[in-house]
Amino acid sequence: MRNKPIQVNKLHSLQGHKDCVYALSNGPDNNIFFSGAGDGMVVQWSLEDTSNGRIIAKVPTSVYALYYEKERGNLIVGQNYEGIHVINMHTKQELGSVKITSSAIFDIKVYHENIIIAAGDGSITIVSYQKLKVLHQIKDSHKSARSIAINPVAKEMAVGYSDNKIRVYDLESYKLKYEVEAHDNSVFTLSYSPDYHWLLSGSRDAHLKIWDVNEHYQLHESIVAHMYCINNITYSPDGNYFASCSMDKSVKVWDAKQFKLLKVIDKVRHSGHATSVNALIWSEYVDAQKQNPLISASDDRSISVWQLDLYKKENNYQ
Repeated sequence: MRNKPIQVNKLHSLQGHKDCVYALSNGPDNNIFFSGAGDGMVVQWSLEDTSNGRIIAKVPTSVYALYYEKERGNLIVGQNYEGIHVINMHTKQELGSVKITSSAIFDIKVYHENIIIAAGDGSITIVSYQKLKVLHQIKDSHKSARSIAINPVAKEMAVGYSDNKIRVYDLESYKLKYEVEAHDNSVFTLSYSPDYHWLLSGSRDAHLKIWDVNEHYQLHESIVAHMYCINNITYSPDGNYFASCSMDKSVKVWDAKQFKLLKVIDKVRHSGHATSVNALIWSEYVDAQKQNPLISASDDRSISVWQLDLYKKENNYQ
């Protein structure tokens, strides 16, 4: 029996940012998410009421990186050329900020008691969450550190760089464990699979690559996935799918087990984005109309909310 084609429904197009939208993060509840943009605004959105976003913060420069940390209820905002701001979403108060770099901040992650920041000067900076002080800095490249992925099982951190390499570090000693000649151009995005068996990388060379974590990050598969650079990769909540987005204006949905393309979401077929798609998150929100919607952000200043029929049993995806 042939699988039915995946149906895509554009639920919402969220407007409000005055510049390119670069960053997305899930929020404290499944219906809440945050966006950051070139206008310096950080906005909170609700999937239960998409008519209006609420401005959480406004900084003087672009926001490329956001990270919501559920345990403490804090939103960490990367302000380009400055540092990070930590905002508690329960009190709506800023807890503090740290001046880190005079270059762009491309990614933020949290591991235990530390905040980890990737910057345009090639640095990876580890900041004490409690004291908001710099503890350690890694500087293994003069090219930008673009993306961080955390593997808590192996206690490893993978970092994608604009020197085309992926470097994997021990999360306790911060010593370099592996250096992978990964792509022919900048590595813009990294994501571990939910079982931490695979590391996925996307690059300015438009290739999607799958690395076998258990085999010392040996290359498992290389796919020409997009026409232009791949900006972001995100997994579905159940781990059976992942999505990639690109400067080619498209979002692509993939089978996470077989690494096969299932669906292309674009402007012509689905009223998709008109320019580069910069960021993705896959929500855990479920109600009568929405089941784990996929959310995308673009240079066209909009945020789109997509409903996919991946979860319908009659599709019989393997």
